[in-house]
Amino acid sequence: MTLKGKGYFMWQVPKCDGGDPARIAARCRSAGLSHVMFKIADGANWAYNYDPTRRIEYIPPVAAALHGVGIKVWGWHYVRGDDPVGEARLAIQRMRTLNLDGYIVDAEREYKEPGKKVAAQRFMQELRAGLPNTPVGLSTYRYPQVHYSLPYSQFLERCDFAMPQVYFEFAHDVEQQLERSVAQYQALQPARPIVVTGPTYNHNAWRPSAEEVLRFLQRARQMGLAAVNFWAYDFATRSTMIDLWDAVAGYDWPVEGQVADMPERLVGRLNEKDPKLVAGLYLENAAHVTGERTVIGREAVRQWYEDLLKKTLPNGTFQITGKSGSGSTRQFTWTAHSDRGSVVDGSDTLGLGPDGNRILYHYTSFSLS
Repeated sequence: MTLKGKGYFMWQVPKCDGGDPARIAARCRSAGLSHVMFKIADGANWAYNYDPTRRIEYIPPVAAALHGVGIKVWGWHYVRGDDPVGEARLAIQRMRTLNLDGYIVDAEREYKEPGKKVAAQRFMQELRAGLPNTPVGLSTYRYPQVHYSLPYSQFLERCDFAMPQVYFEFAHDVEQQLERSVAQYQALQPARPIVVTGPTYNHNAWRPSAEEVLRFLQRARQMGLAAVNFWAYDFATRSTMIDLWDAVAGYDWPVEGQVADMPERLVGRLNEKDPKLVAGLYLENAAHVTGERTVIGREAVRQWYEDLLKKTLPNGTFQITGKSGSGSTRQFTWTAHSDRGSVVDGSDTLGLGPDGNRILYHYTSFSLS
């Protein structure tokens, strides 16, 4: 499953429109949401949004109402790593019981402690044994280079998405923080498609403005991200913060179609599997560079794509996972799946010609697994 569009995290269902399924579904549909994420577990023993005394599950009726209006429903789980097998088994049990569309692992400060790499590997191994086909995302800190002790690679090697929490608390440099976060996640190994999470809550005296939330959405869209999330429904629907909900609801994020920028045009033509069409995006004197060689000229570029599409990645399907840059330069990351294997670490730089409609320089790096 590929996430597209706008989504919201939910924390405590009874505190979201009183837990009323019809009200929640109507609000989410009116806001144009494509997905909603419920907290389903905490640690290894706490089934969240479940009342054990009365044996009441709060999620199923709301999930059914959301599914009824075409909104995907995911579950998220705060993990600590002290009992990774127990946490994974609880995740599997909750996901199967609730019949949700995807799962998000929320790993934060406890996973920065020494020795947690092994715990992350064990957790993901056990989780994937029980949920082999469920899409999985990692939700955690916005800046891997600051929180470097968290075992990103051990989580991401078995995840489908990275979901950085870009909470720009007590600051106003929305675009800069978003770009910095995406760039740092693009540099991780393995790189995964990025779905950023923005803030619609308050922390002491701080809260974002509606204008900052709008800027967050606009820049995420401009960067070519396919989806965006916000934390959290519980807070944004309060009367004191309804302007933040309205900012998200009022922003039109088409689920189909992307901005017709050069990386999207290039990947779109790759998916048409015609080397001549791909080469048509290049200037006659364009340079195409890899770590092994440089070729000059449109015909040489066409020949390279002939080999890529027929020999290296036959029947390949390509997808952009992140994008940055402006003016005459674009950087983007990508994945591909083909009959010969997959690429999860594609990383390219484009230099555009004077009119911005053709590629003058292209550096590409990827490995086949």
